This record gives sequence, structure tokens and C-alpha cells, in this order.
Amino acid sequence: EVQLVESGGGSVQAGESLRLSCKHSGFVYSTFWMGWLRQVPGEEDEGVAAISTGAGHTYYADSVKGRFTISLDKTSNTITLQMSDLKPEDTGMYVCAAHSNLVAGSTLRFLEIRHRGQGTQVTVSS
Repeated sequence: EVQLVESGGGSVQAGESLRLSCKHSGFVYSTFWMGWLRQVPGEEDEGVAAISTGAGHTYYADSVKGRFTISLDKTSNTITLQMSDLKPEDTGMYVCAAHSNLVAGSTLRFLEIRHRGQGTQVTVSS
């Protein structure tokens, strides 16, 4: 059974930090990219960070570059998103996803999402 389980969300003040985790199982993650999407009601899903599971190359949306760090722990099958200097516009449901490809520019587009979790809510107050 494929599972992606996110944790670590919460409500914080602007400028504070959060650390999100996604523990995944049931699929061969090395054949995918792994990343974090942000969902906001009424808006299109936004890719915020992605990592290539082979070489470990990381990519970020311009809106989070320099503040967010994505990492992969192969021993524990966990993807982590360290979020620092949070801003109100970072608010949203953060969803962990396994996808087949990535288009990286000022924004990230996750192509062919194969597996995704239920998400963890992040709320940032000013």
C-alpha cells in the first residue's frame, strides 16, 4: 500500500520556523522526484520545493528560495521541508508528492504526480 504521511504543520507568527516531514512507503521512490506542493483554496496548486532522489539536486520556487530547504533521508524514507522566516503568504496546505518530472523556473511545475499525501496545514499570522 502506497502511503505518504505528512506532519509538522501548525500556526505560527511571521518570522518563525516550521519543519515539515513526509514519511513515504509502498513504492520505489528512487524512480520519482519528490516535492512539496502548497494548496490554497481557490488557487492553483503551487510547487514550492523538489528534490531529485538520485543525485539530490534541489529546486525551489522563487517565492521561497533562501528560506525553505528540502532534504531526503533515504534510511528513514522521509522528505523534510525546513521552513524559515515564514510569511503570511506561505499559508496553505502542504502536500508531499512523488512525480515523474519537473519544470523549474520562477515557479515549479510537478508533472505526472503519481502519489500524494493528505497534507499538513501551515498558517502564518502577521
